[in-house]
Amino acid sequence: MRAAATSLLVLVATLGLFAYQRGIIGKPSSPPAAQPAIEAAPASVGGKLDLGVTTGPMARNWWKAWQSSDLSTVDTFEREAGKPAAIVMWYADWQHNKLPVTSQLNAIERRGSTPEITWEPWDASKGLYTAQPRYRLINIIDGKFDSYIRAWAKSLAAWKHPVLLRFAQEMDGNWFPWDDYANGNHPGQFVQAWRHVHDIFQQAGATNVKWVWSPAFARSTAQFPGTAYVNVMATTCQNGGRPLFARGWQSFAQGCGQAIDRLHALEPALPIQLAETATAENGGNKAQWIRSMWSYLAARPYVTSMIWFDLVKETNWRIDSSPSAERAFAAGARSRRVS
Repeated sequence: MRAAATSLLVLVATLGLFAYQRGIIGKPSSPPAAQPAIEAAPASVGGKLDLGVTTGPMARNWWKAWQSSDLSTVDTFEREAGKPAAIVMWYADWQHNKLPVTSQLNAIERRGSTPEITWEPWDASKGLYTAQPRYRLINIIDGKFDSYIRAWAKSLAAWKHPVLLRFAQEMDGNWFPWDDYANGNHPGQFVQAWRHVHDIFQQAGATNVKWVWSPAFARSTAQFPGTAYVNVMATTCQNGGRPLFARGWQSFAQGCGQAIDRLHALEPALPIQLAETATAENGGNKAQWIRSMWSYLAARPYVTSMIWFDLVKETNWRIDSSPSAERAFAAGARSRRVS
């Protein structure tokens, strides 16, 4: 019986093929075309990832203090991302920003976000790769800026709420004057300067300030001040493609993964932040880069915050630079891990 049934099935299939080839029966109908679907959020492991942002007015703050009305740029980011910004970051240099602006801190706190200040010991108007003898590390170490540092420390201590201080970022790149090998500095001085500034804040009772140590590459531990002086480790994570960077287009894992791994190996107990995170459109697929970012972060619970560089500077880094990029970002932001 089994042999007879098999023969019958073969005969039916042969007759069906013959009838289709002669046009006796039509081509089987195709399944209905798939409708565009909302991109699914990547699966995630435990641990929350705080979504943060910096925008154009926040980046220009070193020379033009942002006003509460400028937070409309943060509102736009939140609508596009489909999630509120847990962290809002802005920039302040030592030449132009005499004190932290309490109204700015309050405006961020009222929206339920944590303020993060990238605090830069230089005159930002002079630009990258310029010698600035006034801001040599030895001048910080020797106490020449103590009154300025103490004023900031007392002001933030009096504010009392949590604030992240990303001090002297990308210290392992020679474009800023606080690198150990730039501006007449010497190896070991960055750590001395960091600890000196940190100690002044401690003496002022600014325990609400959390210190963000943010190298560009994290290839060396020589400029790490130590776990007693750092609360969060961070790294810059930007993919500019060949128009901006000689290394050309890199995937998220290629461009950012190694730095993340090096930071985690340096001190596994400390959380990691991706500061100034963004990718260009030109040179590759921005949406795919963003999707790979979310997938990568979903498997690494020790990365606890990510600041998106949502502005136009060198290129259009914003998440709304294309509809596909915006969709990819919003899909990842829907993950249960993103807070």
